[in-house]
Amino acid sequence: MSPSLQPAPRKPRRMVLATGILTAALFAVCGLMIPAWHTAQAAPVRAQLNITGYVITADLDPAANRLTATADVTFNALEDLTQATFELNNGLNITKLTDSKGTVLNSERLTTNSTVHVSLPTPLVKGSSNTFHFEYSGTLLNADTSPVEGIKLAAVADPISILLYPGRWFPMTGLFTNRFTAEMHIRVPAGYTAVGSGTATPKALPTGRTEFSFVWSRPGFPGTIVAGKFMPAITASGLSNIHVFVTENRKSGAAEFAALAGREFEYLTSIFGEPESGRINIVELPDDAVSAAWAPQMACIAGNRIVDHNSQRLLANTLAHQWWGSEVSPATLNDAWITNGMSRYGELMYLEDSAGKTGFQSAISDVSAGALAYDTEPLTTLGRLDPFSPQFQSMTLEKGAMVFHMLRWQMGDDTFQKFLRGLLSQFTDKGIRSDDVNKVAEAQSHLDLTAFFAQWLDGTGAPSFANKYSVYRLGNNKGFRTQGSITEDLDLFRMPVELRIETDGKTEDRRIEVSGTDSNYTVDTFGRPRRISIDPENWLLKSTPDLAVRVAVLRGQQLVAQGDLTGALAEYQKALDSNKNSSLGAYRIGEVFFLQRNYQSAANSFRDALRGDDDPRWTEVWSHIHLGYIFDVTGQRDRAVNEYRLAVQTNDNTQGAINEARARMQTPYKRQAAEN
Repeated sequence: MSPSLQPAPRKPRRMVLATGILTAALFAVCGLMIPAWHTAQAAPVRAQLNITGYVITADLDPAANRLTATADVTFNALEDLTQATFELNNGLNITKLTDSKGTVLNSERLTTNSTVHVSLPTPLVKGSSNTFHFEYSGTLLNADTSPVEGIKLAAVADPISILLYPGRWFPMTGLFTNRFTAEMHIRVPAGYTAVGSGTATPKALPTGRTEFSFVWSRPGFPGTIVAGKFMPAITASGLSNIHVFVTENRKSGAAEFAALAGREFEYLTSIFGEPESGRINIVELPDDAVSAAWAPQMACIAGNRIVDHNSQRLLANTLAHQWWGSEVSPATLNDAWITNGMSRYGELMYLEDSAGKTGFQSAISDVSAGALAYDTEPLTTLGRLDPFSPQFQSMTLEKGAMVFHMLRWQMGDDTFQKFLRGLLSQFTDKGIRSDDVNKVAEAQSHLDLTAFFAQWLDGTGAPSFANKYSVYRLGNNKGFRTQGSITEDLDLFRMPVELRIETDGKTEDRRIEVSGTDSNYTVDTFGRPRRISIDPENWLLKSTPDLAVRVAVLRGQQLVAQGDLTGALAEYQKALDSNKNSSLGAYRIGEVFFLQRNYQSAANSFRDALRGDDDPRWTEVWSHIHLGYIFDVTGQRDRAVNEYRLAVQTNDNTQGAINEARARMQTPYKRQAAEN
């Protein structure tokens, strides 16, 4: 069961940075909630600078929530410049800025987009290399100064400080597209450990503090530092390359998490090839920040997810970025579907290997819904959108993953793996473009994929298939002939489609080339066909009534996260319009009514969910639990206990449902302060 369609917790979950670009769309993996971000921006400004390297010294003062730092930033001018623009967290103020000659430069802060504009007394010539020296400091405590509204990406605090690359805690440009090297010296109080990209070299300072030095000499994204009161690194038996850094409160799950990371990392290596580094540092993030983030050699995971036994997919997605994001990166944000999508698909491939075909197919259905939830812009034009918007995330992650899934179907597993390794080897430490994917795919598969990429990268929408056929008996006991036609509604669509013919004897699969709106086929079988289905293994992204329900539910979940309960109800009602027996649609409506304290309507909806199609299965256990909540809140304890008992009897512990039901049998449910 994919957690994407599991019940939302009472408290909103945090966003995930597991994709490199913030994975808001991990609602299709982890049931995450999405803040109310703007969904579109003006066309992206052409890059003026290419930053090639940093030397950073940063002093962290958790007691005062303060960062004091210097940064030598080396860059190339991509055009003649009279002004240079850098991105910098709004909580940080530049106290001194000089060029390589020591000339003091003036800067202007624009808080609306977290940038600093530097006036240049002497123009910089296109192609010239320059180094600016920044001295800056400020308070980093919460999301108030974050470049991403509502998301804490940089905070200096006790017991864990986070300086995540997207938090712009140093002057930067080209989010996840501008690759750089870095030498960092991080000074922390006694008892703190800093974790970054590269082997840590600690040095005791005369002040009693400790300086951790990190060097990453390959162009990449070594811009994340996490420092905290961590225990000595924890490993699992036989896994010397996996190190887990956690606080005392999270140590119980560390060794098991290290073992899981080892299994996942080994699998991903078997598919993608050797990564740039075989070492992985898993480091705890605060629970009120993001659920996950990545950097070279780093998989940063929220502490509550380290002890959560349902975080396998989150961790796999984060680890996949050691290849898709770290080893290769998008040349522009128009190409973000490549690394976001392949990280998601790497996660799904691990699920297929560990959980089997059923779990994989369920996840593909969920990802398909995410792919179509906001499919109004071609993948190759998304750079003009806010990279943290639901549409950008949904498209690059989910539709991107489906593009790779469909390529796998056309190529076959062996060729697909060679294709992935070809991309990684040819573009190591480089940016990759959509055209590059097309060229390598055709070279490895010897297929003409022009129509494929035109449909899925430069177009929108998905085909809706129908099948018309007639069955004829062949003479002399030769069996049966089925003559039919696969129809779909996209005139330019062209792809092979699997046709499954279930007969009185064996089941037969045939590959039919579908081109245009009507494609004829003829299939001979010995047994009489009883059922013919199109794309039974869900290799294609396609429109179906079931998917319409899932799409409406996903949109509704996004609106709930943004606080638009009225809009969410409208989307959930669309789900019920598509399938009046949808347990999922009824359940989500019940959640909204519950949030609004409309308990009678909530109870009615949860009972509708129990009477519905039971898809997904977890709606049964969680509907009983929510009915229990309602009876507790309204002072009907006996009825509440009965609902919790019914929940336990389902034997479905999805997202800890049975644990929750048993706990509420002992202690009545009470609305939390955040719900009041």
